[in-house]
Amino acid sequence: MNYEFNGLPLHILLVHGVVVLLPLAALCTILTVLWPVARRRLGIVTPIMGLVQLILVFVAQQAGEWLLVRVGRTALITAHADQGLALLPWAWGLFGVSVLAWLWHRFAVGAFLDRRFGKTTARILTVVAVLVALAVCVGATIDVVVVGEAGARAIWQGSFSPTPVHS
Repeated sequence: MNYEFNGLPLHILLVHGVVVLLPLAALCTILTVLWPVARRRLGIVTPIMGLVQLILVFVAQQAGEWLLVRVGRTALITAHADQGLALLPWAWGLFGVSVLAWLWHRFAVGAFLDRRFGKTTARILTVVAVLVALAVCVGATIDVVVVGEAGARAIWQGSFSPTPVHS
């Protein structure tokens, strides 16, 4: 597939969507898990955002691989590409917890656990589920920052002047 749009590598355009949407999906997932008012207002939007960010990460990675064979390999570009490969598992994790958080509250899993295992065990399971969701959301967001910073460094390091070149 040709990952070019209007003469520009599509990867450059797609990463902007990833940088915005993945942390936003993570934030909405955290709000869904922790805040009942946000949970009611966001509803199905949270898992939909989780799905869209997953698709966007996948397509951005494919476009990045397309671009990688069309640019000169440097240590910084190779590091960015290697770090970028780790983002897709985080995106899958974020999608998973966004869907599970929505399902958890949509189908009153907490109340079911109370009846099935008792209040203490249900609360422990709920706390564990919340901590896992928070860890995935924070981990995915941190990885986007790390990958994005590596990409920016690969492109811009040494290619601009700290002082104006034109007076």
